[in-house]
Amino acid sequence: MAAQPEQLRILLVGNGGREHALAWKLSQSPRVEKIYVVPGNGGTASGLRHVVNIDKVKPDDFPGLVAFANGHGVNLVIPGPEAPLVAGIEGHFREAGIRCFGPTEEAARMEGSKTFSKDFMARWDIPTAAYKNFEKYEDAKDYVDSVSHSIVIKASGLAAGKGVVLPPSKAEAQAALKKIMLDKDFGAAGDKVVIEELLEGQELSFLTFSDGERIVSLPPAQDHKQIHDGDSGPNTGGMGCYAPTPVGTPKLIEEVHRKILNPTIHGMRKERFRFVGLLFTGIMVTSSGPKVLEYNVRFGDPECQTLLPLLSADTDLAEIMLACTESALDTVSIKIDDTFAATVVAAAGGYPGPYQRGDIINFDRLPNRTTSQQDSSANQESLDSLDNIIFHAGTTLSADTLQTSGGRVIAATSSAATLKAAISNAYTLMSTIHFPHMHYRSKSSICVEVAPAKKSGKSRRYLLALRGTRDIGHRALRPQPSPLFADLPNGQSLSYADSGVSVSAGEQLVRRIKHFTASTARPGAAGEIGNFAGTLDLSAAGYKEPPTLVAATDGVGTKLMIAQAMSKNDTVGIDLVAMNVNDLIVQGAEPLMFLDVFSCGKLDVDVAQEVVKGVATGCIEAECALVGGETAEMPGIFPIEGIYDINGTAIGAVAKGKRILPDKEAMKVGDVLLGLSSSGCHSNGFSLIRKIVQERSGLSWSDPAPWAKGQSVGESLLTPTRIYVKPVLRAVKKDLVKGMAHITGGGLLENIPRMLPSHLAASLDAREWSVPEVLKWLKKTGVVEESEFAKTFNTGLGMVLVVAADKADVASQELGKAGEKVWRVGQLVERSGEGCTVENMEVWR
Repeated sequence: MAAQPEQLRILLVGNGGREHALAWKLSQSPRVEKIYVVPGNGGTASGLRHVVNIDKVKPDDFPGLVAFANGHGVNLVIPGPEAPLVAGIEGHFREAGIRCFGPTEEAARMEGSKTFSKDFMARWDIPTAAYKNFEKYEDAKDYVDSVSHSIVIKASGLAAGKGVVLPPSKAEAQAALKKIMLDKDFGAAGDKVVIEELLEGQELSFLTFSDGERIVSLPPAQDHKQIHDGDSGPNTGGMGCYAPTPVGTPKLIEEVHRKILNPTIHGMRKERFRFVGLLFTGIMVTSSGPKVLEYNVRFGDPECQTLLPLLSADTDLAEIMLACTESALDTVSIKIDDTFAATVVAAAGGYPGPYQRGDIINFDRLPNRTTSQQDSSANQESLDSLDNIIFHAGTTLSADTLQTSGGRVIAATSSAATLKAAISNAYTLMSTIHFPHMHYRSKSSICVEVAPAKKSGKSRRYLLALRGTRDIGHRALRPQPSPLFADLPNGQSLSYADSGVSVSAGEQLVRRIKHFTASTARPGAAGEIGNFAGTLDLSAAGYKEPPTLVAATDGVGTKLMIAQAMSKNDTVGIDLVAMNVNDLIVQGAEPLMFLDVFSCGKLDVDVAQEVVKGVATGCIEAECALVGGETAEMPGIFPIEGIYDINGTAIGAVAKGKRILPDKEAMKVGDVLLGLSSSGCHSNGFSLIRKIVQERSGLSWSDPAPWAKGQSVGESLLTPTRIYVKPVLRAVKKDLVKGMAHITGGGLLENIPRMLPSHLAASLDAREWSVPEVLKWLKKTGVVEESEFAKTFNTGLGMVLVVAADKADVASQELGKAGEKVWRVGQLVERSGEGCTVENMEVWR
């Protein structure tokens, strides 16, 4: 007669969503007799077979835990969080002769010390980001100043999943270093830091069972760390997760095992700290292959809640864990259902900062279910099923009332035949949960509106909100193959990538440019991207009463063709901003926010990054925030590789009670025209410029410019358009300006009349200002007639202002103080013909 298998009495240490999920799955094992959870939460307090919370012993009191285990016949210990593992809990139970599913204190250094784990990877040639370890703040500070690439700063010790900072700028990197190493935001965890290069790609979580020699991995998962929709805002412990991930192909999984996981377990065994337990490896799938971001020595949270429901009903988690402790992982079966799972996490308001505790949690009945449910009960059986499960984290049960007790409060997990259905069901399940100030990553959308908040009696608040939001799993929800392709050879289906569109390249671009956009932040607009929307708080921007909003949209035109031919893309973004904000200021508006569109056939991330860097530079000069944009990869419209187009939109405001320009009623005969110098061609007339250079002169873009010593033809022509925001607004705020004309397409003759009343015309004298050498050369080489020159090019004037005759000197002085070259170029006269005439144009010959 075969011996009966040993019944298991388990001590599970922890109180999060991970521990609730572990208790849920372990309780399904026929071998499990009892599960003691120290201290547990509202979910493990009732509703699970054989599970009971223990609050008589503290989770960090290892001798006390050993005594409890001995007194209650515990024969398997499962530490959930990293802290007890790093502190050596396994050794206490090993000495007591009780099995522990978890690594030794030595092996737990793989999570407990990022400096140790990075050095380990270097010793065993495991692919990871280039890095340096620092113990002294001054050394780390100097290193940050010295590098030119984007970086990641990691507190070396345990920081509850929040010790990783991705600073978008050097200033923010230095601020983060100070907080970690000097201010001790993460305590002793920040005594040392790791500074490494920022890896770009898709991030995956590999959770791998190990008995010290053999490994078995669960399907790769992808979590969402940031608090807000569209992967924005500060990092958290995790706001949601889904698995399996489309990017986790069989080929990639094999490569991760061959290059990373197997060498890791092998190296640990060779260095005499075998790993027994669950190894969580964070992977970045880069263009050069998978690389390790970090190791964790326990189940992830919320990865655990997402992956355990994928284990088949006959896969016994307790058997797996027991086998790992007995070096017998090859004796158990681990089967994964052919389904998808998704988890959405709800947090307390204010998390990951200070948050409220003690709020009552209520539940609705899950749609399409009829079983009654007490609103505040911890028993979720009427809501839970094998497909829909509510996992508790920061909850506590007090006198049958469920209350919040932590930052991440509760999670909704659903599994389904498709990822889209799993995500949808998880949100449906989450909609049945309610507590005050509850926050989770949404999948709703909002309309464009300018709406006042409630009156406070002190001031009014006006908020501009744009477009919608993203939700958990947005990275994976790619267009699905159409049934129309069912008859393709060999049953091959098409993906979005097969059409020539790379979604991952777009995501990579967003990560690269976030620090550029962040550098443009201004009061009222954060300069954050990655969402569907940008926001502008007008009261924070200085507008206490509702202003008039002004918008402008424009592009750069065929000047881009020279940039593309020269592979010099770092200045056209400045042109883009200039063309828009200069159009705003002629209305008397202060630029506040900017959005761009980058369109191409095949996205070259390096090129797009250069362009957006220029946009950010222009926004800083214009003092407006770059709050969002669009990258449109359209191979059907842009069939030639390397060709792109850019467009932008600027939004500004005129304060209530201020004049919106031009003030045509105030204009009169004798008003003076002041001209502000251009930097050259700016961004207009380039179709003619290219014809003159390429066909008339025979020069190439790389040839020395005949008009500019030390520059090539292309470099000189790419001199960016001047941004006139600061000097012009200085004069506008002092009420010195009646109207302005931005000299763009149409030159002097077509732009100046746009600001004038119908009875007045502008009379300019060409002798009063200087024409840039590049424009002189273009006119001469192209044999361009004077009238054509005046209606095609700016002729040296980028902006023309109308001022009262008695204020002309004061206006000139104000503009001069801001660094402008100012000319008195003409005056307003009675109109009898054209809206603008230029006298003495023969000086241009």
